[in-house]
Amino acid sequence: MFETTELGRTLAKEEYDRRVPELRTQLLRAQHDLARADFQVLVLFEGLAGAGEGDTLNLLHAWMDTRYLRTSALAVPTAEEKLYPAHWRFWQNLPPRGRIALFAGAWYAPLLRAREVNLDARLASIRAFERTLADSGVLIVKLWFHVSAAVQQARLEQSMADKASRRRVSKQDWKQHRRYEAVLRTATRIVQETSTGEAPWTLIESTDSRYRDASVADHVAQRIRRRLDAASLPASPPAPPVPAAVPSLVDSLDLGLRAEKAGHETELSMLQGRLRHLSHRVAKRGHRVLLVFEGPDAAGKGGTIRRVTAALDARQYHVIPLATPTAEQNAYPYLWRFWHHVPRRGRFAIFDRSWYGRVLAERVEGIASEPEWRRAYDEINDFEAQLTEHDGTSIHKFWLQISAEEQQRRFREGEAKPWKRYTIAEENVRNRSQTPLCKQAANDMLALTSTEHAPWTLVEAEDKRYCRLKVLRALCDDLESRLGGTK
Repeated sequence: MFETTELGRTLAKEEYDRRVPELRTQLLRAQHDLARADFQVLVLFEGLAGAGEGDTLNLLHAWMDTRYLRTSALAVPTAEEKLYPAHWRFWQNLPPRGRIALFAGAWYAPLLRAREVNLDARLASIRAFERTLADSGVLIVKLWFHVSAAVQQARLEQSMADKASRRRVSKQDWKQHRRYEAVLRTATRIVQETSTGEAPWTLIESTDSRYRDASVADHVAQRIRRRLDAASLPASPPAPPVPAAVPSLVDSLDLGLRAEKAGHETELSMLQGRLRHLSHRVAKRGHRVLLVFEGPDAAGKGGTIRRVTAALDARQYHVIPLATPTAEQNAYPYLWRFWHHVPRRGRFAIFDRSWYGRVLAERVEGIASEPEWRRAYDEINDFEAQLTEHDGTSIHKFWLQISAEEQQRRFREGEAKPWKRYTIAEENVRNRSQTPLCKQAANDMLALTSTEHAPWTLVEAEDKRYCRLKVLRALCDDLESRLGGTK
């Protein structure tokens, strides 16, 4: 498939010099107009060693306004980045809307550096990642720079002969050249299997540097311009339809379950002791734990979280109360802010509401459009799969359910007690009349996002004591299972 990039096309110096002013003007105009647009741009520079993607990237910096340009060189992960799931570092480097990010080596770079034994899984993960970004409005421009084996060798030898550029040639570059045919087969698979409608590849013939640079500048400017000139964002690919009759998991709960008051404190202390012991093992093993608490307003999430944190060292956990996204957070794809809260290994992140807001409150209140919340089920499942597939990460999700009558009673109780008034947010009052819609959204969510790697635990929360004991018991049992016993 790379034959079309080995045709030997060139651009005479006179023609190149004539075109440069026009190309720079196109890029700057596109950048200027993009600053007021509702999307961001990612430009990926990938390809074979010696193809000159670094030189072209530097040239774009010289031609464009660097105040609104971000470049990330992420080919080799740092020691800290290796502690997180593979895509974590890329989420950290996404630009806000109206800006451009140039990636010199991105999620494709590791696939060329080693013989990938799980290439199929890696490519599937990349397709899902790019689909999530594209569905969020991100324009992804993927450039693959190609040279023949002969040109690659000549470039590497030329660089080695020049003291100024010698340090830019690594042992990995020569290793890639020695394995040129094998690398080319991998590159072919990468390009063929990840060139999608939302994120297609453009092959760049790189034998002649002037032809290469002009082609890239023209292509980047044209892609941004086409998107800017479009009457609206490209239609999102339709998500799988939500089943019309989702089993009513919420209604199946027995809310009459109670915990005896007499032995409650004793069992609570015992379970907190188990969790405290397990937290030491979590830290020692470098295990990463995410706890997600969702449920109707006033279901007791805050009180349950306090019983969990009472068993943990304050230096080992972080409670994240999720509210309406800020203006800054809204400038990024939806999942961006949640990737920023992924904890380090050996620590707990406890979410009082979470990424499920997209398919719960945002769906019910009309904040998210129907295409947005419908496709969010797959996006969330993929997000959680990426976390749990990384060594030493577990997600524990709890849905706390109460009846409408108990919810009203707790609201009245909260309004009557001064210290509880501060726990009642405006949206709590607004959502009281939305119980049927909230219940339907909850049922859909539980049915479509309870996966093998991140299942939901449904908790009968009408009785607070019963609720807290069940959550602690389930969490301890699951952690013991994951960590291998109780020792």
